[in-house]
Amino acid sequence: EKPDAKRAQGFVESGDHYWNSGIFVFGAQRYLDELERHEPAVLAACRAALDGGESDLDFFRLDRKAFEASPNISIDNAVMERTAAAAVVPCDIGWTDVGSWTSLWEVAEKDKEGNATHGDVALVGSRNCYVRSEGTALVTAVGMEDTVIVATDDAVLVADGAHTQDIKLLVERLKKEGRREPQAHVQVYRPWGYYQSIHSGDRFQVKRLTVKPGAQLSLQKHYHRAEHWVVVNGTAQVTRNDEILIIQENESIYIPLGATHRLANPGKIPLTVIEVQSGSYLEEDDIVRTQDNYGRV
Repeated sequence: EKPDAKRAQGFVESGDHYWNSGIFVFGAQRYLDELERHEPAVLAACRAALDGGESDLDFFRLDRKAFEASPNISIDNAVMERTAAAAVVPCDIGWTDVGSWTSLWEVAEKDKEGNATHGDVALVGSRNCYVRSEGTALVTAVGMEDTVIVATDDAVLVADGAHTQDIKLLVERLKKEGRREPQAHVQVYRPWGYYQSIHSGDRFQVKRLTVKPGAQLSLQKHYHRAEHWVVVNGTAQVTRNDEILIIQENESIYIPLGATHRLANPGKIPLTVIEVQSGSYLEEDDIVRTQDNYGRV
């Protein structure tokens, strides 16, 4: 996989090599047999992760420590370069890897200036660009050429089209700096549904919570913040200390600092709640769980 330039040139000149497209077809048992023959440590780690996994509603969660023990190796290096049971079959299927932003530009529909756009975008005097807006803001570009611009709710990427393969280097740098962006998006999924941060400032934060039918958050309290919940869709069952209350659409409830509380969706449709947090510390680690359906206590 990925020979250096000199070796690759030798392959091309010999005329008896094929480019690895990364498309493989095999029976599951045959692949497991080959993996056991050539990289048994990978197979052992995956089996341990499966055996140690557990069901979580409609998810199956592999055992993380067992899976992380697997050698970090590609299928190409682990099996395909070493197996004696492979055959190459030519086919013409118009296939593309679409493994980079520039390759996505190549297959996208373009305007007369060669620009491919998605979402709310306005361009002036720009050529051969890929510009994508996935958030709520208008994305504009003036006088750009061969440029990739991607704007989401949590980050904006601007890259020379010839260097989009180096984005992985940027991601590694962000990881080393401890940034949250490589690990989580603005919309964060939980076993009960998901939440999305809408706005934050000094001593306050606004979130949108979506709770799946029949699901509930943990019974919890906070030492540094109070919360206001406004139901905008569905019906909420709220536990607040010794009270259990039903909150309908367009109704709200206040959760004082230190109060034991829980939000649940007893209905048949998703529950959407706007949560306004106020206090001196608003991070997720200010959660003290006393009971939870998902083993997080």
